[in-house]
Amino acid sequence: MLDTTNPHNYSYTTKQLEIHILGGIKFTNLERMRVTLSIQKPSNHNVLRHSIDLYNDNTIERLVRKIAERIEIGTSIVRQCLQELTAALEQYRIDQLAKENEANQIQLKVLSTKERQAAETFLKSKDLLAKTNELIGTSGVIGEETNRLLMYLIFTSRKTNNPLHCISLGSSGVGKTHLQSKVAELIPDEDKVEITVLSANAFYYFNRTELQHKLILIEDLDGAESVLYPLRELQSKKRITKTVVHKDKKGTTKTIHLTVEGPVSVAGCTTQESIYEDNSNRSFLLYIDESSEQDKKIMHYQRAESAGRVNKQDEFIAARFLRDVQRILKPIKVINPYAEYLELPESVFKPRRTNSHYLQFIEAITFYKQYQRERKYDEQTGEEYIETTIEDIQEANEIIKEVLLRKSDTITGAVRNHLERLKMYLKEEKKTAFTNAEIRRNLRVKESTLRNYNNQLLAEGYIKRVKKAKTKSYCFEVVDPSEYQSLKDQIHTVLHTKLEEIQVATRN
Repeated sequence: MLDTTNPHNYSYTTKQLEIHILGGIKFTNLERMRVTLSIQKPSNHNVLRHSIDLYNDNTIERLVRKIAERIEIGTSIVRQCLQELTAALEQYRIDQLAKENEANQIQLKVLSTKERQAAETFLKSKDLLAKTNELIGTSGVIGEETNRLLMYLIFTSRKTNNPLHCISLGSSGVGKTHLQSKVAELIPDEDKVEITVLSANAFYYFNRTELQHKLILIEDLDGAESVLYPLRELQSKKRITKTVVHKDKKGTTKTIHLTVEGPVSVAGCTTQESIYEDNSNRSFLLYIDESSEQDKKIMHYQRAESAGRVNKQDEFIAARFLRDVQRILKPIKVINPYAEYLELPESVFKPRRTNSHYLQFIEAITFYKQYQRERKYDEQTGEEYIETTIEDIQEANEIIKEVLLRKSDTITGAVRNHLERLKMYLKEEKKTAFTNAEIRRNLRVKESTLRNYNNQLLAEGYIKRVKKAKTKSYCFEVVDPSEYQSLKDQIHTVLHTKLEEIQVATRN
């Protein structure tokens, strides 16, 4: 009987022989069974040690004769014992590999009738997005009301044929990864792939359809720098292919193609907005709330959690329920009958790609509301689809307004946040001019960081250097304190005007 209790020293004992497999066996190279055997009679000190491949019949025969001669036992007994040992080891290896595969497989949850009904009732409810956002908050996401709902809908779009992508941006330690991971907890495990670091060719060795309609979560884009190109191709073309040289069983060198198919939804975090511009162009940019109000919310939650006053059970139930909601969403085509009326503000940079994102986001909202939509069928193809409503567009405009605002800005998010804080400070102090020393002291900004901010603001014409008449020293002034509000108003006006045009057109 084979005893594998000690993984480094298996034992196999019969009435005539006691065999130890020193070092165990390897679970790779299944075409071989290379082992080191220690063979002796029970209660006998005459031991034979030998390394051998149990699948090599010729060497087995030589070993049989050697054992019979050394230990003084019949060859038929030795041969039978080795055959039984080989069969036992073979079966053990197969069983272990099966267990390993089973352990690596994500267990798919099968919803009960009650769970399915609860999820369907929720998806059919009025004010679905508001209720969803409330549940996201209950699940443990503090603040970030717009970002968390936007991220959740982007993650939901993985089930569509045109998934959306997002990059969370913010300074170090503000909670970019935390927000992404908390919202990702609301997505079923079988639908997401979490990545910390990837090698350059890692993406090409997934199974062909292993990533289809999956959410790929990258903790820090700095750790995935080597795969940013294939990642971009997977986002844009929805498939990547790598050609490699491979030797077949006959030793002939051949060229083979490794293809991995999408579509996928990709989410990542970084502090360096400008470095990942090509990836940013394909994604929604979510700027983390770094305000003092958000700091207070988070610290209040941390204190409550430390004091044991946070109901973790409620958080778990909310997260589990939203995962159930995700599971019952089915792939279905979305048609937006109002798409031709929609336009973006002229201030938006890269309008072609941004326009595509805008339309896809509206479709994502419609997709999420699929249980509230009448199923229709294409007269020519018979394909089932649902249609976008004016309400979907209205809700999309409210959620995406900040994203469009950032897409229209000529400076990076970090510099914009600094400029708005600067404007607020000057307004509170009733000043128009400021010095570097003053800003470093009152806004607590490092000298090197402030210098970088000022260089970009000067280059883009948001601030100007002026010379004081009395002291002859230099200071800075904000050129137009209301420029950002004007940009907001412009975007709001364009979106609102187009929505009114749709409403008028539908009434006529």
